[in-house]
Amino acid sequence: MRMVRTGISRAFGSDLRHIIAKSVSNRISAMLVGIGVTACLQSSTATAMMVASFAGRGLMATAPALAVMLGADIGTSLVAQVLSFDVSWLSPVFIAGGLIVHNWTEANRPKQLGRAAIGLGIVLLSLKLIVTGSLPVRESVVLQEVLGALAGEKVLAVLIAALLTYLAHSSLAIVLLIIALAAGGVVTMPFAFALVLGANLGGMLPPITATLAQGPEARRVPVGNAIFKIVGCIAILPLVDQIAKFSPEIAADPARQVANFHLFFNLAVAAFFIFLTEPVAKLTIRLLPATATTDDPGRPRHLDRDNIVNPQVALACAARETLRMGDIVERMLHQSMAVVRTDDPKLATEVAKLDDAVDRLHEQIKLYVAETSREMMDKDESLRASEILTFTTNLEHIGDIVENLMEMSAKKIKNKMRFSDDGLVEITAIHEAVVENLKLALGIFMSGDVKLARQLLAEKKRVVAMERAGAESHMERLRQGRPESIETSALHMDYLRDLKRIHSHIVAVAYPVLERAGELDGVRKAAERAKANEESRRHETGTVPSKSAPSTS
Repeated sequence: MRMVRTGISRAFGSDLRHIIAKSVSNRISAMLVGIGVTACLQSSTATAMMVASFAGRGLMATAPALAVMLGADIGTSLVAQVLSFDVSWLSPVFIAGGLIVHNWTEANRPKQLGRAAIGLGIVLLSLKLIVTGSLPVRESVVLQEVLGALAGEKVLAVLIAALLTYLAHSSLAIVLLIIALAAGGVVTMPFAFALVLGANLGGMLPPITATLAQGPEARRVPVGNAIFKIVGCIAILPLVDQIAKFSPEIAADPARQVANFHLFFNLAVAAFFIFLTEPVAKLTIRLLPATATTDDPGRPRHLDRDNIVNPQVALACAARETLRMGDIVERMLHQSMAVVRTDDPKLATEVAKLDDAVDRLHEQIKLYVAETSREMMDKDESLRASEILTFTTNLEHIGDIVENLMEMSAKKIKNKMRFSDDGLVEITAIHEAVVENLKLALGIFMSGDVKLARQLLAEKKRVVAMERAGAESHMERLRQGRPESIETSALHMDYLRDLKRIHSHIVAVAYPVLERAGELDGVRKAAERAKANEESRRHETGTVPSKSAPSTS
């Protein structure tokens, strides 16, 4: 079932999301869209996660979202109807055909449809195996006694099936299992119907648990769907014996009876609640009122959980969140220079706190990309995932360095120290270059432009030269005996060093781009030559400090 769901999601995920987003004109069209999308995905949970995501982002009101969910439950019933027929002979056709298409094509959509076909073939095979394997089980005396004892415990049957459905995260899978057991004569029809109710009840749980960390707008959709299911189970459970008596008149085959009951239940729930979606939506709003909005920069805004199964879309979400992380780092850099100029201790504390937000975003993006990588990725997607992780790590390091700069600034403010005017001009010039190049790096990260990557790499040489010139000018001021330079000497050199370190992390985004273009080897050789020349120059001028020399404070 997972292979079918992920295959369809990757092949048509963006199209299905677009269809759902446009289904808000009226409740009937929303319900029909829910039927169609779920019939394709073969998972009402997947549909629920899409709809909850839209509701959480304000793209869909709660009432039409609940109408989509009523249709989603009917959609799983229709899929169960189709799979309840004896079409096991199609299993080798789907498996073999899907395997050929999946392995012999590089185009994404046919490849993912092949994946879905393999999954569907395995589902059909498993149903046939369950029916065949359960035939001897009917002769088991122990099983007959257990089932006989449970026959009158329909509430317990509902709870057992609900638990199994939650563990399987698929009500359709459990309903198909119940159909197979009924076809094999392992369970009586009233007991099978109670199990079907439990499967429907358990199907509401995965979306609820999956949206616990989201806002109340997203959680209202699965909670409203749970209200539908609970009311429906309470209403239908006392009638299962009477329904079981009449079901053979519609279909003699036990498998068909179970599938029909499953469809009947969801049609009855939809018919009753389709005109009550507004009152139920208002009830969910009362149960889950909107929380006061807080601008928490460390809370992810673009990491949609329902896109995990589609690596291409998930990586785009992660890249958007990485850009937001870069914006926060840029804000930290801007404000850090304001702290240096104004000696504002409150602003220094605020900048340091932003590093916590950067750390949390880094952790969330890292986990999101790691979870995405569990799904099948092609070579380009794997490289992109690696680039995102590397760039977010560099941004996180920059945040740590800026936090360290703020700690040094706090000491400078406390001790009432100040940079010399010339020293402040040098630090400001380097800082402005670093900020501009961070903007350039963010553009390279999104575009992968080779020309911009070359430009950023050239900027590295310029910033290194500025840092070296600033250090030499500072040493000259020390030799002149300027009081401000002597007082802030260690602080000044630490600022220059940390700004150069920040710039090194910024420039790192250019290397993967140049490597793809086949230019990285030449860059590395040039860097090695430049480093050797720099070391030689420092030895000749005597600017390499002795290891035993004490630092200037």
